[in-house]
Amino acid sequence: MGINKIRGTLLKADAESVGSHWEDLYRLGGVAALITVLVALLDIILSFLPGERDVEPGKLSATEWFSRFEDNRFLALRDLGLWNIINTVLAVPVYLALYGAHRRASPALAALAAILSFIGAAVYTANNKALPMLTLSDRYAAASTDAERARLAATGQAMLTQGEDFTPGSFMGFFLTEVAGIVIGLTMLRSRLFGRLIAWAGIAGSSLLLVFTVWVTFVPAAFRRAMVLAMGGGILSMAWNILTARRLFQLSRSDRHANR
Repeated sequence: MGINKIRGTLLKADAESVGSHWEDLYRLGGVAALITVLVALLDIILSFLPGERDVEPGKLSATEWFSRFEDNRFLALRDLGLWNIINTVLAVPVYLALYGAHRRASPALAALAAILSFIGAAVYTANNKALPMLTLSDRYAAASTDAERARLAATGQAMLTQGEDFTPGSFMGFFLTEVAGIVIGLTMLRSRLFGRLIAWAGIAGSSLLLVFTVWVTFVPAAFRRAMVLAMGGGILSMAWNILTARRLFQLSRSDRHANR
C-alpha cells in the first residue's frame, strides 16, 4: 500500500512537472509573439524616416549596398532582412507553444506547421546575407586598391544573388514559413481552441504574404503594386500575433490552476 502511494505521488509530480513545462512555454510563446509585433511596428516607424524608402528586390548592386551601409548600417541591415531574421527566430517558441496547445486536439497538423516553420527559419537565416554584407562593406571601405575593391564587390554581388530578400535565393525560406502560417491557421480552425477569428486572421495574413512573395520574387517589376498585399498581410499577421499571445497567456494560467 505504501509503495503504491509513493508511486502515485511520483506520477502526480511528474505530470505536474510536464504541465509546468507547457505553462512556461505558453508564456514564452506569447512574449515572442508580442515582440514580433513590436518589431513590425518599429519597421513601420522606420519607413517614415526622412529619405527612407523601400528597396526594390534585386535593384541595387553590391557597391550601392556598401554605400548604404556607409550612410547608415542599421537601416541597411534592416533593408537586407535583419527584421526577418529576428521574426523567424521568434517564431520558434511561438510554434512550439502552439504545438503544445494542439498536441491533443490536432497533433499531426500542429507538428507539420512547427516543422515547416523551423525548416523555413533555418533556410532563411542560413541564406540571409545581411551580416556578411556588413563585414564586406567594412572591408570595402578599408580597401586600399581598386583590385581589392573589385574583388570585394564581386563577392558581394554573389552573396546578393544567393540571399537578397524577395529574390529566388531567399524564396524557399519565405515560402516555408508562410505555408507554416496557413497550416497553423487551419489547425486552429479545426481544433477551435483559439477561435475562428484568430484562425482566419492567420490564414488570410499568411496567404497574402505568400502571394506577395511569389509575385515579387518572380515578377520583380510588380514590387510597388504588390506592396498592398504585403501591407494587408502584415496587418493581419500583427493581429494574429496579438490574439495568439493573448490566448497563450490564458492557456498558461489555465495550466497553472489545473496543476494545483
